[in-house]
Amino acid sequence: MSRYRVATIPGDGIGVDVTAEAIRVLDAALPGIEWTEFDWSCENYLRTGAMMPADGPDRLTEFDAILLGAVGFPGVPDHISLWGLLIPLRRAFGQYVNLRPVRLLPGTESALRDRTAADLDILIVRENSEGEYSEIGGTHNPGRPDEFVLQESVFTRVGCERIIRYAFERAAQRGGRLCSATKSNGLIHSMPYWDSVFERIATEYPGVETRQMHVDALAAEIVLHPDRLDVIVGSNLFGDILSDLAAAVTGGLGMAPSGNINPSGDAPSMFEAVHGSAPDIAGQGIANPVAQILAAAMMLEQLGEHDAAAAIDRAVCDVLDKGDIRTADLGGTATTTDLGTAIAQRVAELVVHG
Repeated sequence: MSRYRVATIPGDGIGVDVTAEAIRVLDAALPGIEWTEFDWSCENYLRTGAMMPADGPDRLTEFDAILLGAVGFPGVPDHISLWGLLIPLRRAFGQYVNLRPVRLLPGTESALRDRTAADLDILIVRENSEGEYSEIGGTHNPGRPDEFVLQESVFTRVGCERIIRYAFERAAQRGGRLCSATKSNGLIHSMPYWDSVFERIATEYPGVETRQMHVDALAAEIVLHPDRLDVIVGSNLFGDILSDLAAAVTGGLGMAPSGNINPSGDAPSMFEAVHGSAPDIAGQGIANPVAQILAAAMMLEQLGEHDAAAAIDRAVCDVLDKGDIRTADLGGTATTTDLGTAIAQRVAELVVHG
């Protein structure tokens, strides 16, 4: 009997390609997972007029986790795919943490000169449900010279407290350093409020060293002094931008996983690569599956399968460090399946021999 039921939403483009490899690796790490695939995607939207059925969230409640491929397709605006699939699922399942670990993996090179793996290991904790994910606003006086749009950001006490406290907990488990991304010199209401919540919760964690940096200065810090950073917590927009920047300097988005986490565990969490669907290379067998495979490891970690998650992580590192099987973005000629198979084989060896 399967220990876990996992829903897969391969999505569009290379999401389909890399999700297949992540499943291959997961089956090697933890045999017996029961998989159910849902064809919810931009292509589904073009066929049916909806990214997913109206009862989509209800149909996913019975699963232990969700493995999501990249979503996006020519002809479908990004806000359609985001608000038609990702945001409804994140909100329905209380996935208010977007967790994005970024690190330089063995056998790969940083975009930054002379930086090593010891310098580039950052955990970004991004608020995932409010902030700029607000539907308050609209277009006014359309077509007139005085046309304008209004977009409101929402920062609630509950939302700020829970994401900042989660970041403090993670910082306490890691290197004991937490940096908060702010912009209180420009945003007169939201960011001073965010700062005040951060300062208040900091008193509960005297063992954690804290910093608050304006987001523009923090972006420069990621490039110039990444070794000074351990855990970063940011609002929705800031966390999104900083995590893409950090991923870029640690080897590219093809190496960056993420998790949409429900910390309470009373609903499924959802795991995905940070990268997009890259429809221009879909089906060509050249996409790098590492980010999706590491997202799968994050899924096992969240489910409490720590040994299996560690086996996947070590297998990725071992294969990349060996260096003979790499996709084109890493300077090699291997296919998506070549790299996924090599990682799965290494996982199987580790599961048997330790």
